[in-house]
Amino acid sequence: HFACSLPLTQKSILPDARAERQQRIATQFATIEQRMTDSRSVDRRKFLKICAGAGAAVAASPSLITRAAGELRPGERVRLVDSSGNTFDPTAMTVGRSYVFHYPYVTTPCFLIDLGLPAEPGEELVTAEGEAYRWLGGVGPNRSIVAFSAICAHKMSYPTRSVSFIDYRHKPMSGDGKGSNWWDRGQVIYCCSEGSVYDPRDGARVMSGPAPQPLAAVSLEFIDEEQSLVATGIYGGAMLEQFLEKFGFQVALAHKIDDVWQPATGTAGVWPLDEYSRTGVC
Repeated sequence: HFACSLPLTQKSILPDARAERQQRIATQFATIEQRMTDSRSVDRRKFLKICAGAGAAVAASPSLITRAAGELRPGERVRLVDSSGNTFDPTAMTVGRSYVFHYPYVTTPCFLIDLGLPAEPGEELVTAEGEAYRWLGGVGPNRSIVAFSAICAHKMSYPTRSVSFIDYRHKPMSGDGKGSNWWDRGQVIYCCSEGSVYDPRDGARVMSGPAPQPLAAVSLEFIDEEQSLVATGIYGGAMLEQFLEKFGFQVALAHKIDDVWQPATGTAGVWPLDEYSRTGVC
């Protein structure tokens, strides 16, 4: 029943295997760096502005795997598209509905949500490793569109094609929405597997439950003249590597892919969560 939140039995990762994994990640980031250097489509000034705003104006490089988990980790610039391959129009999003895309790997699911209200940059957030970072807030015409990893930071429950134990709840779970508790106010990401609750208006900060850190946040760029969204990097991304270590075999089977560490490139498809997962439990 809780297969999506429990790992398959795997052998312990030996030091030489871990070194091999780190080398693979380093090679992937080196490839990303080269692609970003070669591509004329990359607007360097916009890219550096985003990084500077986060206090982390850094270039993609293999050293990213040893950097603080809280820093912005620049990745491939990936344009979001709909199920037909056309540019995904963020102005057509339904407020309060959960959407799913995969980033920074083709196997790591993320939520895309229009909160309906501006999401401003908040106070400092801290990862499970104790590294601090600042989330830049929402994007889009109303700065209400946010994106976070859909992998719970506690036991890593995540949406699959069959079921999802984690989702965004726009409306209050009880009461009239005027109470001080999280279930009274709504607009939360809730994992019903273990009860972790995150605030997407504040960088997916943990509001309740056992999660040791916020959900990893995706850095988004809204291109007004195209009415499009581009994913450019991620915060708190060390958790994603832990996820692939833990669930790699299961994820490979689900995605019918040999390399679960394959980075997302070019475009990433977006689906409403209620169409992506057959059953929503929360």
